Amino acid sequence: MSDKDDSQLEDDFITDDEDDANTPIEVAKTNLTKRRIIDNLLEERRLQKQLNEYDFDL
Repeated sequence: MSDKDDSQLEDDFITDDEDDANTPIEVAKTNLTKRRIIDNLLEERRLQKQLNEYDFDL
């Protein structure tokens, strides 16, 4: 690689950092949303299991 190629890569890297400045926030929101969905599904499954195991003849 020549010096020109190195400076071009560095410029691209800086540009990418500026573009990705908001990405961690968006990723965190997406991950939190996915986690809440998973938690809700697990809770629903747990409650359904309890309901199935409940002895209605008490």
